[in-house]
Amino acid sequence: MSQECHPDCQRSMAAKEEHDSAERAATVAANLISATRHVLNLDREMTEYSAQYLVDNALLEEKPGQSPHSFSLTIEDCLEYLVNMASPKTDAELKEMEKQQQRRAKITVKDCLECAFKEGIPKREHWAHLGCVSPVPAFASFMPRVPMKGKVIEVKKLEDAVKLMKHHPIGAKLLVFSPEIERVGNGVYVGPSGAGGSRYVGLRDVILGGAEKFEGDDVMNVQICYKKRTSFIKVSLTRMVTTLADDGDESQTIEPMGLLVDFVVPLISK
Repeated sequence: MSQECHPDCQRSMAAKEEHDSAERAATVAANLISATRHVLNLDREMTEYSAQYLVDNALLEEKPGQSPHSFSLTIEDCLEYLVNMASPKTDAELKEMEKQQQRRAKITVKDCLECAFKEGIPKREHWAHLGCVSPVPAFASFMPRVPMKGKVIEVKKLEDAVKLMKHHPIGAKLLVFSPEIERVGNGVYVGPSGAGGSRYVGLRDVILGGAEKFEGDDVMNVQICYKKRTSFIKVSLTRMVTTLADDGDESQTIEPMGLLVDFVVPLISK
């Protein structure tokens, strides 16, 4: 669907330097589904699925997309939706929006995958664009969804994730430091440089693309979307991050760990 469906969407996207955590998780989950289904020959060609659908429906209490008043679509339904779109928000609607923001803040890649396995997922062109701020209409239940079955496996150890990569695309989280992440280019991302000035940005959802040797180091090729730009970088598998403490700032302190953590594997059934 259009990337400019509503002026509110344009303003919202322009105001954000980076996708929020729910959008990043949903994007990785949708890409994992696309890659896995293609590997299993469930899709004859690489098919893009809707990340925004996962943002709208993961961790949703009621059944995603179900009309609250009927299973039939009427002209009145459409008119009611258009009127609500143009009307000022009521207190009840503002409270519901706040509730949805709290839900979004909790969404993980695992939540998105489980949502797709439970409810199916529409192709990208059959749902709103990523970052759409328009409320999901009740008649969205009529949009076609691709059914799928599967389960999600969480893996803690890198070596176990590497073994599973032979048969399954895998997601993970990358410890992101600035300015190193912006400067990696064609080199190897090794986290903080140790020269001072490094800032821990946080964890970012990524997709693993395969391990290799590069310039004497064991590295993982990783797909990451950072500041709305998707790129492939090489991440060191040997570098351990021990502390981010700087001038007594405890928020910059973490447990010793590798740069890639929290691996997630979608096991899709044929």
